Amino acid sequence: MAARAAAGRHHLDGNALRTERTRSRVLAASLALFNERGEAHVGTGAIAEALGMSPGNLYYHFPNKDAIVEHLFRRFEERVDVAPAAPESPVAAVENLWLYLHLMLEAIWDYRFLYRNLDDLLERSPRLRSRFVRILDRKQETVVSLCDGLVRSGAMRARPDEIRALGHNVLVVSTYWLNFQSVRGLDAASAPAAMGQGAYHVMALVAPYLAGAARRHLDRLSRSYIE
Repeated sequence: MAARAAAGRHHLDGNALRTERTRSRVLAASLALFNERGEAHVGTGAIAEALGMSPGNLYYHFPNKDAIVEHLFRRFEERVDVAPAAPESPVAAVENLWLYLHLMLEAIWDYRFLYRNLDDLLERSPRLRSRFVRILDRKQETVVSLCDGLVRSGAMRARPDEIRALGHNVLVVSTYWLNFQSVRGLDAASAPAAMGQGAYHVMALVAPYLAGAARRHLDRLSRSYIE
């Protein structure tokens, strides 16, 4: 009896594993199609066709396209839910902020369909809107925290109100950088360089407030983008 029970558990585990693999395939195919064509131009039929499955099989795993979008948004949330480590020096703080911006912009590129259709998606789903606002709030808190640390170390000269405004400006540029580049014809081949340029332009907002070793280090990091 114990052997049969164990066999039953293995059978169930195998079914669960196959289901999870299929769901992952659906999400991967959906992300690729959404990024390529735009979420508004991709229906569940196109997703099923790309996977070689019937629409009914797709609906078994996801009842509609909005459910797919929500799961992809959840993955995006997990991707951007990072914060730089506590810096050991002003130079490290500058590097941490630069790296943080790179990671955020890379995530935005990998889930670019969200940003290219952001207003429509958030209008359709108040729940996604509230979650996206939380993402923005966390990003701003991270930028403000890093700037506060720079001020305490003497590497940045800025008042609290200037730091708050700087945090807002950093969010605006990083959030809409992809849209700006898309208007200029951004493609996959030029995306890595464009995302690096985005980090540079955001850091250019920070540069006027930096002093000493932190400013000199930022100038060195920026040199590859301006030469």
